[in-house]
Amino acid sequence: MPEHLIQHLNKHIQLTEEEKELIRSKVVLKTVKKKELLLRAGDVCLMQNFIAKGCFRLFIINEKGAEQTLQFSIEDWWITDYMSFSTQKASHFYIQAIENSEVISISKSDLDQLNIAIPPLERYFRIVLQKSFAASQMRIMFLFTMSAEERYHHFKNAQPDFVRRVPQYMLASYLDFSAEFLSKIRAGKV
Repeated sequence: MPEHLIQHLNKHIQLTEEEKELIRSKVVLKTVKKKELLLRAGDVCLMQNFIAKGCFRLFIINEKGAEQTLQFSIEDWWITDYMSFSTQKASHFYIQAIENSEVISISKSDLDQLNIAIPPLERYFRIVLQKSFAASQMRIMFLFTMSAEERYHHFKNAQPDFVRRVPQYMLASYLDFSAEFLSKIRAGKV
């Protein structure tokens, strides 16, 4: 399974055989069952997770006890709480598998060591972080500028995999409306 990560990295940066072996020595392979948590609010995020197989979400539980999904991630994407991971302070988020999944995880200290030993890897992770931040900015803009129906249709067109793979209540939570309202949109009653 580490080969999945190596193949992904090779699409973005050139790695020597020694660098590939060093990466293999630092990653941990995990099988994660559907609904299992990789991270709980209050815990420190110790690992950055590359999704080799499956689908995850990052969410919070608001003051009313309702789950609010903030991010989805699928194969060849990374999922982590970047703030907790970088500061090693308690997280505000949960990370949960939506499907039976496989991840390749790396600790902060091992990632720091790899970034020093393999400078192009640091560039790769900077780009990953920039893309993640840009996606968060776009989501915030869509929440402020689009109607609920527009958000659903935009997301359905931009990310059809998620619409197919993610339970309706999670998708509704991500788009910031109720599952019942999503049913009405899908049925053309809005």
